[in-house]
This record gives sequence, structure tokens and C-alpha cells, in this order.
Amino acid sequence: MKFSDAEWAVMNAVWTQPPASARDVLERTQPDTAWAYSTVRTMLARLVEKGALSVRKRANTSLYEPLVTRGGARRAALRSLLNNAFDGTVGPLIQHMVADEKLSPRDRETITRMLAEAEKEAGRAE
Repeated sequence: MKFSDAEWAVMNAVWTQPPASARDVLERTQPDTAWAYSTVRTMLARLVEKGALSVRKRANTSLYEPLVTRGGARRAALRSLLNNAFDGTVGPLIQHMVADEKLSPRDRETITRMLAEAEKEAGRAE
């Protein structure tokens, strides 16, 4: 499932603390956007149509809950980026990230550990 930047903002607001009303989403996105309440309602309705959110009524309020996990959405977005921008190969993506992004010492340590574990797994499989 693909999300626009605005849809990512809405989904992140819902994932933060579900269920969420349109007012909750507006408040959670307000520091970074100048959206009107009606804009948030429209985006929520579109995400329901896409199958990313469910909606239920409680009194006069519509409450939205995610039908997709944040991890699943991230994996799908990364797979799309990998296929479209890096011809489906991980190496150039990682090289780009290491060369162009600021990696903290913790990030470098995590990547090094993950590569060492992958190397071990590859050795066992052979």
C-alpha cells in the first residue's frame, strides 16, 4: 500500500495512539501542518477507502484505527523505493545511505552488527 507524504503524516498520528478521532489527528499533525479540520476528515476518509484504516462511531465521534502496521507500511515503502530507485538491489541503497546521511555512532554499530549476523547466516547456509 502506497501513501502520499500527507497520508504518512495522518497514519503516523493514528499509529501513535489508536483509536484516533479527526480532532486527535489534527492536533497531532498541527505542529507540522496548517491543515483544516475538513482536510483531515477528507484524508481519513481516503485512508478508509484504501483499506489502511477502519472507522467506528462512538456517540457523535468517528474513531479511526489502523488496519496496517507501521512496520508493514515501512517495509512496503522501502521495497517500492528499492525496486524503483535502486533496481531492486540493496547494496547501492546502503552505500547511498552511508555516504549521504549522517549516521550516529549507534546507527553505525547497529549496521555493523547486522552485517556480521548476516555474514554468519550466509556461512551457515553454504
